[in-house]
Amino acid sequence: MDKEREEGEEPVQILVSVSKRHFKRAVKRNRVKRQIREAYRHNKKILAERVAQDKSLAIAFIWLADELLDSQQVEKSVKRLLEKVAESI
Repeated sequence: MDKEREEGEEPVQILVSVSKRHFKRAVKRNRVKRQIREAYRHNKKILAERVAQDKSLAIAFIWLADELLDSQQVEKSVKRLLEKVAESI
């Protein structure tokens, strides 16, 4: 979603969703959310450079896998997704 940015607002906002259907235990859901947020934090410059000065962008990450992945795999996937989004801006 592309919209006008207000004063002091971050250029890119993210939402991370992990379904209870995939992981019954909150500990596992929270681990996945932490991995995604950390991977985004390391790679957010990919999008921040492409977003126009007066625009903002909202992105949702929705976990669909039924298994846990290690942090390197999550970061690699998030980086690839951010690069795809950056190309389409």
